[in-house]
Amino acid sequence: MTYQTLISAQELQLLMRNANNLVVLDASHDLFDPTLGRKNYETAHLPSARFVSLDTDMGGKKTGNNGRHPLPTREQVVAVMHELGVNDDTQVVVYDQCEGMHASRVWWTLNWMGHRDVAVLDGGLQAWQRLDGEVQTTMPQPAAAGNFSDRGVGMPVVTYEDVLNNVQTAERLVMDARAADRFAGQNETLDPVGGHIPGAINHFYKQNLNSDGTFKTAEQMTAQFQSLIGQRRAEYLIMQCGSGVSACHNLLALQTVGLGTAPLYVGSWSEWCSREGAPIATDTN
Repeated sequence: MTYQTLISAQELQLLMRNANNLVVLDASHDLFDPTLGRKNYETAHLPSARFVSLDTDMGGKKTGNNGRHPLPTREQVVAVMHELGVNDDTQVVVYDQCEGMHASRVWWTLNWMGHRDVAVLDGGLQAWQRLDGEVQTTMPQPAAAGNFSDRGVGMPVVTYEDVLNNVQTAERLVMDARAADRFAGQNETLDPVGGHIPGAINHFYKQNLNSDGTFKTAEQMTAQFQSLIGQRRAEYLIMQCGSGVSACHNLLALQTVGLGTAPLYVGSWSEWCSREGAPIATDTN
């Protein structure tokens, strides 16, 4: 059995006892302090988990107008996965300490490379600890080099130009995963300009979650999405957020409930607001 969207803490405990080809990745990260993720990993991580950095491992070169978390090169992802001991047939489980937001970006990136057997730990480190799961502070031994390969684009992306054109054509519905106040252009703390892409709708990624940080039931999430998008399939959406991270949480939720996948605008608001002449809205409709 393989896992391709979510895996519960109970399922992971069983998998750890029986699987020979499993790699667990800790994607702990902090948007305001790039050093905090590794510090948290070193303080407590799942047994044999290896750290993956959202900035240096899963992020590309910043140019000043391509967003805060541009895509890495495909060659970069291959090299990182080799170092982490991931093979083409490896079951990867990724978790974080932030309700799955950062883990979802790693999940998306590996799917973008065509690697399907990757799942996010539902509820993250907190769910693991609620089951009295073991945590470690010692660093795992270096992994034997994996044979992970680029199997072609498995997740679609759109560019700034694509989204700008869509403002005029409205062929796709843009879904913004940021909090409602940031969507409305209020209390912006990460980017220099507040607001949202004209015509976008708002679905804050935390609405996918229960109060304990685990994902809601498929029925609950489906109802929430359909209240916003009607009977549209996901391929008729464009997913975005602040920098292409929390949008992956919505993409994971969509795929979990069987609504398909949508293209990701990787640059998202952090790229959009840096482009001269990009239209900006602050309505809350």
